Amino acid sequence: MQKPLKFATSNEHKFSEVSAILGDYRISVVMARLELREIQADVLEEIAAEKAREACRRLDAPAMVEDTGLFIDGLGGFPGPYSAYVFRTLGNRGVLRLLEGAPDRGATFRSVFAYCSPRGSPQCFPSAVAGAIAPECRGEGWGYDPIFIAEGASGRTYGELGHDKNRLSHRRMALENLARWIHNSGNSR
Repeated sequence: MQKPLKFATSNEHKFSEVSAILGDYRISVVMARLELREIQADVLEEIAAEKAREACRRLDAPAMVEDTGLFIDGLGGFPGPYSAYVFRTLGNRGVLRLLEGAPDRGATFRSVFAYCSPRGSPQCFPSAVAGAIAPECRGEGWGYDPIFIAEGASGRTYGELGHDKNRLSHRRMALENLARWIHNSGNSR
């Protein structure tokens, strides 16, 4: 039996989703509660790779991290890699106010998981889901879930999808790639 994969995060919601998705691939995950330094960069892969290096060093064990960003077309890709900060300062209602009257509500939710072992370099697993920003908050959920409508979600926000979100989310797509890599590489964690 392989050891559980250490996922460095302090976000219970994210841990729950990751654990459920990787469980489908018979990969168990444990939460490693770490506050990681986030470098200022415009590319999610750079941010995730650096956080994975730090988590691996601090845990002295293989670790994975995730960095996500909501890239809104009508705002020139904003908030992008600064999504967590924008959510903490403006929230969903603030983002909706920024989009008032905007003709383009297209958006892409991106996720990058980075895995790093003590003797290796970070491996990044990016994904993206295209969609749009709803005109108002709808449904439950955390983060941007109540305002993001993924393509293929029949007009429903992630927040309205409940657990069905895990079937088509940006997070699932990145984790599927990570799971395949773990199984194919024989990575023993």
